[in-house]
Amino acid sequence: MSFSIEGKDKMSSARAGSFQTDHGVIQTPIFMPVGTAASVKGVHQTELKDEIDADIILGNTYHLYLRPKTDILEQAGGLHKFMSWDRPILTDSGGYQVYSLSNSRKIKEEGVNFKSHIDGSSHFFSPEFSMEIQRKIGADIIMAFDECTPYPCDYNYAKRSMHMTHRWLERCKAYLENNPEKYGYRQFFFPIVQGSTYSDLRKQSAEYIANSGAVGNAIGGLSVGEPAEEMYEMTDVVTSILPEDKPRYLMGVGTPINILENIALGIDMFDCVMPTRNARNGMLFTAYGTINMRNKKWENDFSPIDPMGHTFVDTLYSKAYLRHLTVSNEYLGKQIASIHNLGFYLWLVREARKHILAGDFSEWKEKMVRQMDNRL
Repeated sequence: MSFSIEGKDKMSSARAGSFQTDHGVIQTPIFMPVGTAASVKGVHQTELKDEIDADIILGNTYHLYLRPKTDILEQAGGLHKFMSWDRPILTDSGGYQVYSLSNSRKIKEEGVNFKSHIDGSSHFFSPEFSMEIQRKIGADIIMAFDECTPYPCDYNYAKRSMHMTHRWLERCKAYLENNPEKYGYRQFFFPIVQGSTYSDLRKQSAEYIANSGAVGNAIGGLSVGEPAEEMYEMTDVVTSILPEDKPRYLMGVGTPINILENIALGIDMFDCVMPTRNARNGMLFTAYGTINMRNKKWENDFSPIDPMGHTFVDTLYSKAYLRHLTVSNEYLGKQIASIHNLGFYLWLVREARKHILAGDFSEWKEKMVRQMDNRL
């Protein structure tokens, strides 16, 4: 995979780039809508392509393994065919569930024992098994199996976990070397930097990952409860070490402000459930701040949802109508809000790219951060 850097900001580490997969070109900075179980909740694939224009979406290995199950995806010819999506896909390795299912899992050197959140059945994920599943899912970008540590995290635990993540990386690489892609197109493998919020551990992990020779690299274990300033500090440590000529993916981030601040630190790729999860609860993100659609003030506001019109829903429907749907718990309201939020997120990263190429990203970013830090 060749990552082409097409422009850099003179006042920050922001950059605009692109890379080619067998399912299409990804232009960076990019935000990836989360389609955990082969579906971006409330959003049809045609809307993802024609309205939101997502270059790439994300799926989750753990969830897809449990349902519909890996053999079903293999019979379908991979996730792309199963869900009728012909653009790139990235799959998380299941490592995040090591963190999020902390009450129902046990970690050891060999891997992780899980209890299914669906029926309580027991399952075991090793680095090799995660790679096997991801080969069968067939995503364009696949992630190393790692442990995402919680926040706060004891230093010694974070250090042991980081070293185990590095050992697991070597096992992932060995499996992939001996087990080629299944569906006739390339899969690109990204390892993951860990180290919690300890700068010496982050530096050590970044150096290890930088030397692994992967085509792209990821930063995990952030946006798990730490203050934003600590996230930015750790990101800055890591991006100063990771190779400049390879894409950098900050996993699970975040708010629109988080995304702009991390673009300024040299991050290229983002994903987060926030735009769709918050949309289902009536929160909209806009260029001028967040809107709580449950507030009574929108009851008789017949102006467009967002006059900037990132997607068709923004100018087709009024705030009053969306508030009615939201307080009535109508599913159409969740769909409209999800399309709006994803459209806004994709607009935001594309505007960032445009301003990086134009040479005025830092000035624009500061203005946008001030604007978006409001509740309307």
